Amino acid sequence: MKLNSRNIHRDLGYFYVGLIIAFALSGIFLNHRQNWHPDKYTTEVKAITFQVPQDEKAITDEFVEGMTKQLGIAGKHRRFMVRKGQLRVAYEKYDVEIDIKTGQGEIISFIKTPVVGQIIQLHKDTSAWWIYYSDVFGLSMIIIAVTGMFIGNGRFSFKERGWKLALAGLVFPLIFLFLLS
Repeated sequence: MKLNSRNIHRDLGYFYVGLIIAFALSGIFLNHRQNWHPDKYTTEVKAITFQVPQDEKAITDEFVEGMTKQLGIAGKHRRFMVRKGQLRVAYEKYDVEIDIKTGQGEIISFIKTPVVGQIIQLHKDTSAWWIYYSDVFGLSMIIIAVTGMFIGNGRFSFKERGWKLALAGLVFPLIFLFLLS
């Protein structure tokens, strides 16, 4: 095999096509996580009533641990917050939401969405081997981008036309980053 831009670009593209698609999908899913929880789906919603202190400062880890026991939820809470009069507690397989004023709320049971949950985990994983592999993948993406610039010839080459598209591709995200965020 001849070692040139076209062959390097093609072979790295083939090797990483699955990961490229998985990262693209999980990126899209994570962009919309405020409206939809793509990595989990609800299996049951149970209405509850639980008296919550009106003073938000009284809602502590100890209070939430006691509430967890009284509600019969298995496992330790991951985090909790009070926002807009709602106490929200996250567990591994449950979410609890309770209106502080009325005490009315619900326990939401969920499980990971098959395949989608695992794909999203690729974006969130922090294990040492995955970070190393992701770094190699990132460098490969740079190589794919650079070698792709030197594949075409003639009027559609990087030198003639591609640099304009590359510049536009750099400017567009910068506009969103600095002007619209």
